[in-house]
Amino acid sequence: MLKFLKAKKKAEPENEAREMGFLDHLEELRWHIIRAMSAILIFAIVALIFQKWIFQNVIFAPKQKEFLTYRLFCALSERTCFYPPELPLITRELGEQFFIGIQVCLYMGFIAAFPYVFYEFWKFIKPGLYEHELKIANRLIFVTSFLFILGVCFGYFLIAPFAITWLGSYDVGSDAINSPTLASYVNYLTMFTLPTGLAFELPIVAYFLARIGLIGPDIMKKYRREAFLVIFIIAAIITPPDAITQILIGIPVYMLYEVSIQIVSRVSQAKT
Repeated sequence: MLKFLKAKKKAEPENEAREMGFLDHLEELRWHIIRAMSAILIFAIVALIFQKWIFQNVIFAPKQKEFLTYRLFCALSERTCFYPPELPLITRELGEQFFIGIQVCLYMGFIAAFPYVFYEFWKFIKPGLYEHELKIANRLIFVTSFLFILGVCFGYFLIAPFAITWLGSYDVGSDAINSPTLASYVNYLTMFTLPTGLAFELPIVAYFLARIGLIGPDIMKKYRREAFLVIFIIAAIITPPDAITQILIGIPVYMLYEVSIQIVSRVSQAKT
């Protein structure tokens, strides 16, 4: 009898630790997505409550002469001083302000909830990691969130002011006046910030690709020139046709590519 009880106690953990089926994984993933989306929605609702303040002090700030970036560049010297032109925003559709307001609140919700969103993603893949990898994965939550916020701030404080000034000042003749719509302005500002935040996640993406064996340090070193070209092509796509803004985003992302090579090298060494 005693032997039977001991055998039963040993069997119970094995049953609990049995591998989950495909449908079980899908169900678990569904709940992680629901919790992540709920966090985004909660922060979006908070942003909606403070919508006017956010538009006045965050969204419209880069087109104001009092914006931090313009003041810092003008404090350096007269040669580096620049200001954005007057850009009165107009709305052409009846519900434009309403829908753009909702859109901005959702973007704000995603940015604010990003650490928790990645935490839910990490919880989903955590059971598939080894014990020594969990220590690294715990740091990834902070590093991933930091890189994303850093990228968004980089796009907001550096790329957006240069792009708004260049695009707003460009003209094809005196008969054309720059009066962008609210939707156009918000869409461009979004393009300057969110893609930059995601581009700064390159080291994290490289880590996971190296973990599953899709890339290695030798491949990344071999195609370093091609990566340099691709990075600046992407920078040209997400920024206006201005060499300064392309360089501003291209150089940091390429530096992150070099960092990614070191990360992939460590992953490869850990496997061997």
